[in-house]
Amino acid sequence: MKKLRVFFAVLICKTIRFMAKLLGRGSSLPGAITLKLFPSILSDIKLPETIIAVTGSNGKTSTVEMIANVIEKSGKTVAYNKEGSNQIEGVTTLILSDCTLSGKMRSEILLLESDERYARHTFKYFHPTYYVITNLYRDQLTRNGHPEWVYNVISESIYDDMTLVLNADDPLVSRFGYKRDKVRYFGANHLDSDTTVNDSIYNDGAYCPVCKQPMKYDYYHYNHIGSYHCTSCDYKRPETDWSLTEANLEKGYITIDDKYKIELSFTSIYHCYNTLAAFAACDLAGVDRNIIAEELSNYSLHSGRIQKFVIGNTRGTLLASKHENSISYDRSIDVAIKDAENVNVMIIVDAVSRKYFTSETSWLWDIDFEKLKNVNEIVLAGRYCYDLAARFEFTETDNNKIKLFVSIPEAVDYLKQSGKYLYVITCFSDMNKFLTLADKLEV
Repeated sequence: MKKLRVFFAVLICKTIRFMAKLLGRGSSLPGAITLKLFPSILSDIKLPETIIAVTGSNGKTSTVEMIANVIEKSGKTVAYNKEGSNQIEGVTTLILSDCTLSGKMRSEILLLESDERYARHTFKYFHPTYYVITNLYRDQLTRNGHPEWVYNVISESIYDDMTLVLNADDPLVSRFGYKRDKVRYFGANHLDSDTTVNDSIYNDGAYCPVCKQPMKYDYYHYNHIGSYHCTSCDYKRPETDWSLTEANLEKGYITIDDKYKIELSFTSIYHCYNTLAAFAACDLAGVDRNIIAEELSNYSLHSGRIQKFVIGNTRGTLLASKHENSISYDRSIDVAIKDAENVNVMIIVDAVSRKYFTSETSWLWDIDFEKLKNVNEIVLAGRYCYDLAARFEFTETDNNKIKLFVSIPEAVDYLKQSGKYLYVITCFSDMNKFLTLADKLEV
């Protein structure tokens, strides 16, 4: 009976997947239909010995893409959800599409980007060998609310037989490994760019996640990410198994464990952490460390979240930030202000959420727009440009530098002749509203 159930589940999923591709439908539909017919089918599949899952607020897609590239270049076969369908329906499509009709996956390694809210549903049926958790941030009020709520949800997806691979520098994430045996950590040593105070709008590391007493930091890498210890209990930043020992963003490289130098195609502290997480996961998957460093070096992401473009006589870079995620926007701002006086910045907020219609813009007040005060000019565009303008009224930015356009095409026309390098900071829903107006996209 089990063999017959598996046979029909795989056949149905593959058939629907083929038809969905022809119709241009998403990769979640085949899995959704199959789960309606066979709700527990994932527990019947013969999975590879090595299963790597990646979750967290930010960096999942980029980290998974880098892991997959390294594993493939090392000669191993890997199945991963490259289309980004990271809930149980998309995961089901991925797994069954890789299966033989007898229900055995062909690939040597299963690699999953897993939505932080829905991992608990997926991992009821099977458990990852290695469970990478990147970070926990304030994220998408319409979905996630406060990061402590997300922590509780992710906790429901963790089982004793998993090895957790955690960001040691995020006190909310490292808590998952507190007093646990099967856990490994990655994190950054003291870097030249660190600060002794948290200069962000808010501080989600102010209190110990274990006992709720005040926390003290030796230094901050950014926001609440850094080296910390509780002033009351024994909770502190754990020792790391993989360490970012140097991050020279000016020259564009990082060093891991004082030995493995990796050239960066994109110089952001975010990208450094994603690269380090990918290095750790590939190491656990059995890939030689020298091969990992070589394949990660100068790797350009294919996710489209960083796009070079030309409009008129203006060149620039679009940085796609996560919806309603202030830390994601902060890190994009950090990239834009490296040569502040010689650049223009365009911020587009035309849609707030990809899934829900909402005009809730309180999250804009958590973004550190103060850092943009020295750029040449700031263009605020889209339906919510006046909400952005209200936020900028509370910064030290010269009002003469700020231009407002409800119409994105009009904003683009205005910027075409500027000649200054342009950074466009926006979200995934709005990025194509700009890119479709570009004269040219560059690789």
